[in-house]
Formats: sequence, C-alpha cells, structure tokens
Amino acid sequence: MTHTPNSAAPPGTAAPGLPAVPAQRATAPAPAPAPSGPASPTPPAARRTAFAEGADRLRRAATTEPGRLRIIGAVLAALVLAFGAVTAWQMTDRAAAADDVLTSSQPLTSDAADIYRSLADANTAASSGFLAGGQETAASRDRYENDIRTAAAKLVNAAANSDPGSSSAETITELNRLLPEYKGLVERARTYNRQGFPVGGAYLRYANEKMQQEMLPAAEKLYTTENRRLRSDYADATPYPWAAMALGLAVLAVLAWAQRRTYLRTHRVLNHGLVAATAAAAVVLLWLTAGHTLSRSNLNDSYDHGVRSLDVLHDARIASLKARGNENLTLVARGAETTKVGEETYDAYDYDFGRDMDVLAKGLARAERLADDDSGAEPVTSAVSNMTEWKKRHAAAREQDENGNYQQALDMVIGPKGATGECFDSVDKNLATALAHEETEFRQAAGDGRDALTGLPLGAAGLAVLGAAGAVLGIGRRLSEYR
Repeated sequence: MTHTPNSAAPPGTAAPGLPAVPAQRATAPAPAPAPSGPASPTPPAARRTAFAEGADRLRRAATTEPGRLRIIGAVLAALVLAFGAVTAWQMTDRAAAADDVLTSSQPLTSDAADIYRSLADANTAASSGFLAGGQETAASRDRYENDIRTAAAKLVNAAANSDPGSSSAETITELNRLLPEYKGLVERARTYNRQGFPVGGAYLRYANEKMQQEMLPAAEKLYTTENRRLRSDYADATPYPWAAMALGLAVLAVLAWAQRRTYLRTHRVLNHGLVAATAAAAVVLLWLTAGHTLSRSNLNDSYDHGVRSLDVLHDARIASLKARGNENLTLVARGAETTKVGEETYDAYDYDFGRDMDVLAKGLARAERLADDDSGAEPVTSAVSNMTEWKKRHAAAREQDENGNYQQALDMVIGPKGATGECFDSVDKNLATALAHEETEFRQAAGDGRDALTGLPLGAAGLAVLGAAGAVLGIGRRLSEYR
C-alpha cells in the first residue's frame, strides 16, 4: 500500500524519494535609476530686513497701551531735544554776528574811514605847508606827520583783521606800497620849495595826483568793502529764528495733547513730568522770542541812529578835507591846471572845490535829519554855519586872486586870522564831535543788542535736556502702573 504524506514538505526540502527544488524568494521592485549630474540645492527662505522686523514689533507694541506710551515718550523727548538744539544753533549764529558787528566789522569800517580821512588831511596839511613857503609852521608839519602815522597804524590794524587773499588785504597791500611813494614826493616838493625852485609846485601837484587818483580811491574801496561786510553781519544777526519758533510751538502742542490724553485715561489733572517738560519748553520759547526781539530792536537802532549817521558824517568830513585840499592847490597851481565843462573853462582845483562843497552841504543836511537828539544835532548845525562862512571867505579870496592880488588871497586862505582855514578847522572839529557822539550811541545800542542774547544758546540747550528728561519720567510714571 502506498504511503501519502499528510502535509506538504517545507519549501527547499525534497520529499522522500524526490530531488530537492530550490525555494523562490520575494523580491522588491528595483529602484528607478538616479538622474545623472549634480543634485540641485533647495533655496533658503529669504530673511526679513531689520527695518521690517522693527516695524512689525512697533505695530505690535502700538496695539497695547504700554507700547503706545513708550512711543509717545520717545517722540516727546526727541521733539524737546530737537527744539533745544535748533534754538541753540540759530541763537549761536546770531550772537556771533552781533558780536562781530560790535567788535569787528564796525570798528574796521571806522578804521577804513579814518585811513581815508588821515590821507586826505595829510594831503591838505602838505599843501598848506607848501603855501607857507620856507616858513612852514611847526603845527602844519606836525599835523601832516600825525596824519601819516595814523594812516600807517590803521593800515596795520586793518591788515591784522582782514582775511588773507581777500579784496581788503589786496587793497591794504596797495596802500602800504603807495604811502612811502607819496611821502617821498611831498618831501621833494618841500625841499625844492624851501630853496625857492618852482619845480617844487610840480612835485606837490604830482603828489596830490597820486593821492587823488590812486590812494584815496583805494582807501574808499577799502571803506566800501568793510561797510559791505558790516551790513552782512547785520543781516546775519537780525532775522527772526522762524525754524526754532515753529518747532517750539509744535512741541508745546504735542505736550498739551499728551497731557490731555493722560487725563482722559486716568482722570488725573497733572502729570508732573509732562508739566515740567511743558514749562521748560515754554521758558525756552519765551526767552527765545523776547531775547531775539530785544536784540533785533537794539541792533536796528544801532544801525539807524549809529551806522547810518556815521556813514553820512564820514562822507561829509572827507568832502570838507578834499575841498580844503583843492582850495590850497588852487593857489599852488596858479591857474596851471584847467578843466572844460561845456563851453566854459575853469580852474581845475577851484571847480573841484565847488563840487566838494556841494557834497559837504548835502551830507550835513542828511546828518541833521538823522540826528535824534540835541547832542548829535548841535555840532552838525554849527558845521553848517561854518561851511556857509567858509564859502563867503573863499569867494572873497578868489576875487583877490583873479584880480592879481595873490598875497592877499593867500592871507585870506592860510592867514592867522579871518582866513578860510579857520572855517575849515571849525567844520572838521564839529564833525569830529558829531562822530564821537554817534559812535557812542552805536556802541551802546549794539552792545545792548549783543547782550540780549547772552546765555540764550546754552540756556536753551540745558532746558531742553531737562524738558526731555521730564517727558521721559512723566511717561515712565504711567508705565509703572502696568507692572
């Protein structure tokens, strides 16, 4: 009987009597072939900028009351500090310009006018001494020497205070070159005149030509340049500080809004820190407005009743000096120099004398109108009377000269008594008195204008720091309530 197994043989084993059959393995599907070439990296996510992250944090902070308070505190402190900085900056510039008006540009303008006056007076003294012949007086000689020394000293001072390479420096250098040349010509004229040589008159006329055509125009240019600089300093010192004022009003408005906001949320009437900040800002604004207004008023007064009067008086004094020089040279030249006006021929120096006297008359009339008190008006009025008498005596002297009475004409011009020289000296003395008075008024008004700004820049900066600290402390007090 055949035996049948009850179960199948395990795989890989052979049944009895049969050959073994190899077992079949389960295999996974083969992976897909990898693509050829390098693998592509995955791009990193873009990072946000610090500004964007800061803006997000600021937006999140603004949604909470503590965050809003921190922002308000920072804005208030920044505004108060900016107000103080702008005020200090603008007031520093104006204070410096006001100081320049008082201590630099106006004194240099006066020095330039003195240079012109000294040169013109030296020329007048030289011609007066020449007319005296070999008997030149010690007073005439001393006057000439003093004028030359004054001009030289003023030129040194002007050179020390002028900017290197500037127009003023070039003009001063030119005058320093011309002054020795002029002195040499005058000395030659005197030497020949004492020896009785007629060529002395030619040297004096040449010296006068150098003075009138080169030196005095250069001195006038220096005066004009320094006067322009003075007006520029006034323009820098007097404008209102609109930026600081507008910022101050804005700061007060923002502080008022912050305090109202605090009151509406807490029902507390006062926040001590914000009140302190408001008080500091208000003090700076009031100080700024009052101080600059007072300074501007005094500086304008120093210009209207000081500088303008000084300019007119300087011009009048120079005109009188030129007139006196031309009057003397009329006698020195004895008709050798003529000028033609239209169809008429005139003595050149006498014609220039008439023009100079017209300038003097107009200048004195303007000076009388500008004088704002009796002390300033009286010397000008006296100068007008002296000028009127001068014209009368000059006309009489010219009549004698034209009639051939040269010695009589000479005595009426440079004589010891009743001469035109007395009138000229009186005009010059009265104008010097008026100039001294106006100089005092200028210094008083300009000094008050400068002093009105004393301490304002530093005070504004200090109060601004205190105000900013008050704003931060006031907001900090509110923040402490949320901790």
